Amino acid sequence: MLLIERAKGPLRGLWSLPGGHIEPGEAARAAALREVREETGVEADIAGLLDIHEVLRHDGGRLTAHYLLVVFFGRWVSGEPVPGDDAAATRFVPMEALAALPLTDGAASFIHRALERLTGPAKAS
Repeated sequence: MLLIERAKGPLRGLWSLPGGHIEPGEAARAAALREVREETGVEADIAGLLDIHEVLRHDGGRLTAHYLLVVFFGRWVSGEPVPGDDAAATRFVPMEALAALPLTDGAASFIHRALERLTGPAKAS
């Protein structure tokens, strides 16, 4: 799984999926691919839309921000992970190593759901 360590803001130091803002007039899929490229140096191919996720931030009970995250999933096309833009670090992380990383809220669920969509349900042994 391609992950980045956030370099800025309140999520600094946490590992998460690459992502960011949509530029005016930019399609969401194009923005997702651009953000992956800018934050990791990796070229990807989007396989589909995974989720639309809302994040509400509060300070002392007062709403301070409301984000709508469009979560895509896909496959690596080319390139080796190199941190750029908002990433302090970036790397491909094996699924069995996810639990050892401090992840942003919800990231593990998105990752597991995306993997299932890409490979099919896990088989019981």
